[in-house]
Amino acid sequence: MTQPTQAWGRMPTPPAKYERPLTDRHTNLPRPSDAQNTLLAHGWGRSYGDVALNPGHTLLHTRHLDRFMAFDPATGVLRAEAGVSLDAILRLVIPQGWFLPVTPGTRFVTLGGAVANDVHGKNHHVMGSFGDHVRALELLRSDGSRQQCSATQHPDWFRATVGGLGLTGLITWVEIGLRRIAQPDVQAINRRFASIDDYWALDAHWMPRCEYAVAWVDCLRGGRGIYTAGLHAGAQAQWRHPPAPQRQWPMTPPLSLVNRASVWGFNWLYYHRPLPPQTLMPWPAFFYPLDGIGQWNRMYGPRGFIQYQCVLPPATMRDASRELLRLIGSRGQGSFLAVFKTFGNRTAPGMLSFPRPGSTLALDFPFQGEATLRLCHELDAVVREAQGALYPAKDARMPGSMFRAGYPDWEAFSTYVDPAFSSGFWRRVQT
Repeated sequence: MTQPTQAWGRMPTPPAKYERPLTDRHTNLPRPSDAQNTLLAHGWGRSYGDVALNPGHTLLHTRHLDRFMAFDPATGVLRAEAGVSLDAILRLVIPQGWFLPVTPGTRFVTLGGAVANDVHGKNHHVMGSFGDHVRALELLRSDGSRQQCSATQHPDWFRATVGGLGLTGLITWVEIGLRRIAQPDVQAINRRFASIDDYWALDAHWMPRCEYAVAWVDCLRGGRGIYTAGLHAGAQAQWRHPPAPQRQWPMTPPLSLVNRASVWGFNWLYYHRPLPPQTLMPWPAFFYPLDGIGQWNRMYGPRGFIQYQCVLPPATMRDASRELLRLIGSRGQGSFLAVFKTFGNRTAPGMLSFPRPGSTLALDFPFQGEATLRLCHELDAVVREAQGALYPAKDARMPGSMFRAGYPDWEAFSTYVDPAFSSGFWRRVQT
């Protein structure tokens, strides 16, 4: 029996009523079976909550829209169907001296999904978000109309669709500009820090010197952690790291393997592991450490997990991040994955883009029912007071009031939503 499509967080969600694969970008969209039924594109399913789910309605699977349309190895301009994965793009372009200008923490997302969520990477302070590198895209609406959009051609539709959560219609193809590299591996520096306050000093020193910067944080011990920054290595370094074969997490355990004791032990070992201050890191390990284990989300058991990712403005980020870590530590609901990054001062390309000046903290919490929701509500209060926002691509429970406060252009964006498109997330935050 085919399992209904789940989000990456694996929290139980009502299934879609229909799931239909798309294979030909030239055909019109299927008509909803009734006036109440809506459509939504779904790619590789790496959104954590319900932003790419459409409970009780129709999901349009785009994985088979996976054809490359054009690539110029002289200029690095690539056009491909929206279902092509970032992994497929990297396998094509790395041997020809190119790399993605911006990449999230997994390469197993579709090109259309990267645009719809305007994803960011470890280099926002240099390269902005994914939408900054989209040269053009085609949008197919449910009325059969098609329009090519870019920063200069139908720019209002472009701003609505980049970061538009797949609600303005179906993105059929995307054209992006890549960045030239001598080789993909990264010359990285690693530094331990004793507190979140020490993080800022490291960030002030290294971020202006490196394209990539990120920190892992021990959220149960006040925010000590490991800061990592890097640059693509020069031509003289020996490229030796193609992607290793992916191992699979074998099964879903009956209970989450992530709990206070396991997080406490893992964090201690991770913080104290041998750490070279400078090293040539394989590009898969630097950009995609979790991709080495397929279906790693199963470790959280049948109840799944919630990822909580917020962005905090520069004026409040230091005090608010310290308070978030204090709350998490005091409640004992730790996270293996606790990532801290600083965004640059760039204006986002999309109306609903998440990246903005400030710092962002991402954490995974095993879902423990009311206790987890209560913690998230407490974190919400800190983020709201700091005038921050939560990331829709990672969200599974944000109240509508918080979405509207964090995305003041939401009302203008609403006028661009295709009347036949919706999602579980969109219906939730409208109330």
